Amino acid sequence: MSFRRDVISKLIFSWARRVLPSMSDTEREALEAGDVWWDADLFTGNPDWAKLLATAPATLTAEEEAFLNGPVDELCAMLDDWKINWTWRDLPPEVWTFIKQKKFFGMIIPTEYGGLGFSPYAHSEVVRKISSRSLTAAVTVMVPNSLGPGELLMRFGTRDQQQKWLPRLADGHEIPCFGLTSPEAGSDAASMVDTGIICKGTFEGSEVTGLRLNWHKRYITLGPVATLLGLAFKAYDPDHLVGSQEDLGITVALIPTDLPGVSIGRRHLPAMQVFQNGPNWGKDVFIPLDYVIGGKERLGQGWKMLMTALAAGRGISLPSLSAAGAAFAARTTGAYARVREQFGIPIGKFEGIEEPLARIASTAYLIDAARRLTCAALNEGHHPAVISGIMKLHATERLRTVIDDAMDIHGGKAVIDGPQNYLGNLYRGVPVSITVEGANILTRNLIIFGQGAVRAHPYLLREMNALGDTDKARGLDTFDKAFWAHVVHSITNLFRAWGRSWSWGAFAPAPEDAGPVTDFYRQLSRYASAFALCADMALLTLGGKLKRKEMLSARFGDILSELYLLSAVLKRWHDEGRQEIDLPAVQWCMATGFRTIEQRFADILANLPNRVVAIMLKIMIQPMGARGRGPSDKVVHACAQLVLEPSVARDRLTPDLSQVDDDNSVARLEKAFLLVTAAEDVFRRMRAAHLHDTDAAIKQGVITPVEAEQYKAAHEAVLRVIEVDDFAPEALSPLKKAIGMQIVQERSESRAAG
Repeated sequence: MSFRRDVISKLIFSWARRVLPSMSDTEREALEAGDVWWDADLFTGNPDWAKLLATAPATLTAEEEAFLNGPVDELCAMLDDWKINWTWRDLPPEVWTFIKQKKFFGMIIPTEYGGLGFSPYAHSEVVRKISSRSLTAAVTVMVPNSLGPGELLMRFGTRDQQQKWLPRLADGHEIPCFGLTSPEAGSDAASMVDTGIICKGTFEGSEVTGLRLNWHKRYITLGPVATLLGLAFKAYDPDHLVGSQEDLGITVALIPTDLPGVSIGRRHLPAMQVFQNGPNWGKDVFIPLDYVIGGKERLGQGWKMLMTALAAGRGISLPSLSAAGAAFAARTTGAYARVREQFGIPIGKFEGIEEPLARIASTAYLIDAARRLTCAALNEGHHPAVISGIMKLHATERLRTVIDDAMDIHGGKAVIDGPQNYLGNLYRGVPVSITVEGANILTRNLIIFGQGAVRAHPYLLREMNALGDTDKARGLDTFDKAFWAHVVHSITNLFRAWGRSWSWGAFAPAPEDAGPVTDFYRQLSRYASAFALCADMALLTLGGKLKRKEMLSARFGDILSELYLLSAVLKRWHDEGRQEIDLPAVQWCMATGFRTIEQRFADILANLPNRVVAIMLKIMIQPMGARGRGPSDKVVHACAQLVLEPSVARDRLTPDLSQVDDDNSVARLEKAFLLVTAAEDVFRRMRAAHLHDTDAAIKQGVITPVEAEQYKAAHEAVLRVIEVDDFAPEALSPLKKAIGMQIVQERSESRAAG
């Protein structure tokens, strides 16, 4: 007999089973989806930096590089974003054909099924490059390679299903979409009212056991043009044709959209973005059980399948689009701030402009760092659900900040729409990315810490599973081991967090030879231990009530997110050879992240319901209050310079964007930027002499004739850049055209009468 297990642990076990809140099947399946990775290290309170730095950086194969430099560049050259959005309201037919022929829809499908068999990183790089040219094209390409029939078939489909459908998806014979969101349910998939009743029916002339489906889905990307619909619904077996259970749960199936009873609705127009999106319905649509992804054995497993697939997809598609948008904004805004002058100097030289410009540049550095690190994990076969949630939330939210800053710096140039406005459509499209794949408010307040606290914690999931075990003796034995290991862990971490906080991280671990970023590692180690301690205390004092304390959960989630994102920044700096010229971006990211972490700790301690515990934690981890001040003015200035001058640092910050050599607005901006920076000394001498006329400057010996031509070329290029579009009134308003015709007719009639 073990006194600890059979007396002490048994009492705690019995109490915990009574107070533990019930967990729905959808909650449990969401928690069990995917896996954990670096987030688990952070939750220990003592992250292993050697493990992080040893992770192989995501790289491309020769075939993947050839695709990026071949078909992807060809596709980008075919895309005119203004015409796509305002003239055609769709991708032109030749683009659709090219996308299918070059297997853009089959990037993740293995080569044995006719796909390209690309890695997650290659998938990300393709989406990133296309996103820098056209959001509509990027969304069209990324959706079939993210959450959809292809991913689900590869992971869960039967061999027959894979052989039948994957080749047709890979070569574009089938255009896929996935229907999850119902009008009544929104993000609460458990409340969907779409149903599939198991029954006998006739399919292709034979009587078979199948499902009679009724559904209504909306916000379905590619829905209006899809030929193959992946559908989520609740399956029921009232006549017990497949087993004794009546309510089988959420199930996913393949629905060819030409089946009787399928209705495809008209198109949505999401924030003036013209990628194909719309609703669809099904009324008494009969399918055989063979159309359930994974077959009869997968009935009721749909939610777990979806969460597993989403654990990877959320970490690729929207973060890639966001990384492209941030890098694009950094490159164009830096160039514009350099060539646009006010009061006789480039606007990028004003400190008021330097601050948002530094935020743009450094945020671009951070988002892409996190994208690369996440892709490295995915390349290794991980499916980190919590990290994918962090990526989706923070990449899209930070893109919103970047684009707002870029719009402010550009002023009227970005407000007046037309072919020369390269930011307007990106600005309009940001709310779409904020909303899809799980609304950001929900992700921040409920998912990141709510899921992370259970999945990534070293012991909590084992304790919860033990408490829910139907075999009480086995459950008690498992609980006893996990609980006391948890106690030892918590006590160890209490002293670790206390010591690191009071010493300001002086003795916290950091990699050997980390150089100028050594203290950043130590501070992250310090914050990780404080986070683990506070999380344990919140779980101990609030228990199951914590999941209803959404504001507390969001603050914990913010700290966990910052720890991951800042780890990615240090990893990127390490992988890129510790480039000293990039150090200001690293410093800006760390100072800004530390300020957020400090403030979130202060907010948690001010609002933790158990005030005794809150005061104890404050004494231990934040005795002097929140101390993070953010980046210094010197760092801000240095960050702004990264995008104000041509350099390898600027190219490294904004790599692999689509830069087709044509005469569009971005190409003209880049040309002007290079001409202006090359002629900087000429401009300086002209300004010092208070001259604008090159002939006068030549006569006075201020510049040479060659420099005069250089000055003129740069000046003319800048004039082309700052131009904005205008339109004939009748081109913008059919009413104006009709009124104009009426006026002409009235004048004609008046003259005839006179």
